Amino acid sequence: MLTDEFQVTVPALGKALSSFFGVPYEAYRGDRLKPAELLKNLRREYVESSRWVPLLESQEGLVILTTDPERIQASRVVNNIFPKNRLVYQVCSQREFTQTLNLFYGGGAASEGGGGMADESSMDDILSSMGGDEEEGIVTPDEVSAAADNELVKLVNKVIVDAYRMGASDIHVEPGPGKAKTQIRVRKDGSLLNYIEVPSTYRNALITRIKIMCDLDISEKRKPQDGKIKFKKFGPLDIELRVATIPSQGGVEDVVMRILASGEPLPLEKMGFSARNNELIRTTVTKPYGLFFVCGPTGSGKTTTLHSILKYINKPETKIWTVEDPVEITQKGLRQVQINKKAGLDFPTIMRAFLRADPDVIMVGEMRDKETVSIGIEASLTGHLVFATLHTNSAPESINRLLDMGMDPFNFADALLGILAQRLGKRLCGDCKKPHIATADEIKSMLTEFSSELTNIASWKKDPVAAMKNLYNEWVKSFADPKGQFTLYTPVGCEKCTGTGYRGRVGLHELLIGTDPIKKAVQERARVADLLAIALEEGMRTLKQDGIEKVLQGITDMHQVRAVCIK
Repeated sequence: MLTDEFQVTVPALGKALSSFFGVPYEAYRGDRLKPAELLKNLRREYVESSRWVPLLESQEGLVILTTDPERIQASRVVNNIFPKNRLVYQVCSQREFTQTLNLFYGGGAASEGGGGMADESSMDDILSSMGGDEEEGIVTPDEVSAAADNELVKLVNKVIVDAYRMGASDIHVEPGPGKAKTQIRVRKDGSLLNYIEVPSTYRNALITRIKIMCDLDISEKRKPQDGKIKFKKFGPLDIELRVATIPSQGGVEDVVMRILASGEPLPLEKMGFSARNNELIRTTVTKPYGLFFVCGPTGSGKTTTLHSILKYINKPETKIWTVEDPVEITQKGLRQVQINKKAGLDFPTIMRAFLRADPDVIMVGEMRDKETVSIGIEASLTGHLVFATLHTNSAPESINRLLDMGMDPFNFADALLGILAQRLGKRLCGDCKKPHIATADEIKSMLTEFSSELTNIASWKKDPVAAMKNLYNEWVKSFADPKGQFTLYTPVGCEKCTGTGYRGRVGLHELLIGTDPIKKAVQERARVADLLAIALEEGMRTLKQDGIEKVLQGITDMHQVRAVCIK
């Protein structure tokens, strides 16, 4: 193909096709919603061989995507199939056409990674055999048992398998009230993408099937429930999903399934720490006792980071106990306990048990109340290394949050080893990101944004111009080429990143170490601004500053850094 042999970019090819055929070029979009109504009488084999497919109904008319608009218009075959519609043609490359078919009919990205069920049907076949929107009845137990043998089972399995192979973290099942369809969306790299729509007839049976898979009460529809699916029993993948059902407006129930990260934890060197943070973390977490926190919002990779740290210190001579809700990542050599409120196993109860079980290291999934934090501080002062996660915005804020819970500032200051705040930003796709030499204005804007967080520091107050110049020289030494130029990258979009320009995520970190000045400030109950000034003076990078350095390295862009760093 031209794009492979002659290095022609897909947008350039699209532009050439558009000017040749005189119709607009339509680039492939991975988040396009499948037009189920338009495709219901069109088999994949037919549209693949005839090289046209209906995209959507717009104000101008029915949009037809094709690789050869002249041939399709001349044959008038589309006019015969859609006689009442005004037709609008758009052109795309052969590869983008196939990608669009894979998106609509299943296959492509979903089938990457090999394996799978021998009788795996395409999503279109499953939805076709399920039928359309007939009158909705109440799902009886007989219908549920029938559902266990019909297309619905295949549908739920395929949704889970596809989401896992796409690298999604969550699956959202969102039923509409009345005759509205059920929307299924998946979260990939932090953003939700439309996946498919299911006819309203199957709404109740679909939710019931998911409840059966995780042993929930199928008759209880008014209260939230949560459970777990061990998917090995039902499909070809050995994965687990955490499931939450929530009654929502219109007398329906939403379901959200989190695909639990299974397998080996990442080694520390693959966590994306800066050189300073990497060195400090390694020296801090190998101390014999103390308290180390990882903080950030839900889904910011806190558990992943803690398991990477535990992997680094997991030696045969060390006894490590963990208490988590739920246990997501398992490691050989760790003794892991899962919270079970029904059995009376909560965080404080298990932590007290740990202290009687001769631990060296204790990892607590989340410190969310005074009692858990108190036991954690007590454990760290009696010779144990304690790791925990917190839901706070930044490292200095975490200290004030814990003191507000009623902790003794002297004990807490003695115990504190460090606090790591973390966010996940989208990583630029390595295959299609476009380089350009940064302009003076771009670098000036980044310097201003970087230094706006340093204005409290004594050296900046004293001589901001000299401090800014020193910072610029540091950047030139670390990130510029031999000519002193910086290369920045912009997202483009290709087949591998489903046209978004981003693939995978990168961690942004803010590491506050419990040094003597910090401990003294904690004992004096210093304000967040004062703690931040001390930490910055000692060389800490805030989340945004760490992000800007990763922009200069070409890993991400400023748009993503600003999206996850609130200031």
